[in-house]
Amino acid sequence: MYPRLGLWALLVLPAWWAQPASAYTPQDGDIVFHTSTSRQSVAVQAATHSPYSHLGIVLLRGGAPYVLEAVQPVRYTPLQAWLDRGRHGRYVIKRPIAPLDAHTKARLHAAATPYLGKPYDLTFEWSDQRIYCSELVWKLYRDAAGIGLAPLARLDSFDLQAPAVQAKLRERYGANIPRGEPVISPAAIFASPLLVTVDQR
Repeated sequence: MYPRLGLWALLVLPAWWAQPASAYTPQDGDIVFHTSTSRQSVAVQAATHSPYSHLGIVLLRGGAPYVLEAVQPVRYTPLQAWLDRGRHGRYVIKRPIAPLDAHTKARLHAAATPYLGKPYDLTFEWSDQRIYCSELVWKLYRDAAGIGLAPLARLDSFDLQAPAVQAKLRERYGANIPRGEPVISPAAIFASPLLVTVDQR
């Protein structure tokens, strides 16, 4: 098939044909999305009609990129570990179309500190006592930059009829579903016109 290339060339051909490495350079404030493998992911996807069920915010610590994420509890995760954790290793990274200045980036770091260690909010309430992933990112941008990444919605504005969604509603609320609770979804932030995609896989 390759008469003049020889064995050595056959061995390096796969690398030669491989796609180039990502040129992505992490910046404070980048927002990362993936499909979580958590037990509630299917319900979040069904309710929001989006494949992306989890997100976090990139913050550089000692020059290394980390993702601040609302899990149990809110914590920093190395960026590459976070990207690898998504289903099938797929992810999308977005950042504001209008670049953040150094002052705003510093404010993001400062605004993140009070949320560290807070428990994950299984009932998606809008208080700061517990917090979920998209709420954390939305509030950090509000507090540090005065930016509302996307409009808030009511819980009952989502598709609550899918079996996976119904099961989670019964599990977490019983018969007392707070239908008017303000909510921000991963899908709403993903669709924000204030953001542009800078990397994906």
